Amino acid sequence: MRENYSYPLDPEWSDDDIVGVISLYNAVESVYESGISKEKFMQKYRAFCQVVPTKMEQRKFDKEFQLESGYSIYQAFKQSQSTPSNGKVRLHYERNKSRNR
Repeated sequence: MRENYSYPLDPEWSDDDIVGVISLYNAVESVYESGISKEKFMQKYRAFCQVVPTKMEQRKFDKEFQLESGYSIYQAFKQSQSTPSNGKVRLHYERNKSRNR
């Protein structure tokens, strides 16, 4: 994870859309850093899907966010799927091994 990085955003989004997407980025950071309730994470993820409705665009923003932060929206979502409904979504950060070559 990098200390300072910028969030990938679309300049055409409204202020509310930007707030919603940044909320998901913050939730993904929480998944890796301390954990977050599944309910709260899924709420943020559904809001993100309203702003970024197509899978292709979702993958694009996930890839950009992962390049910036080292955190994956997809992996956080995948982990949430196997987390009990009253549980905490949590992943441990692993440095991308291919970057170290």
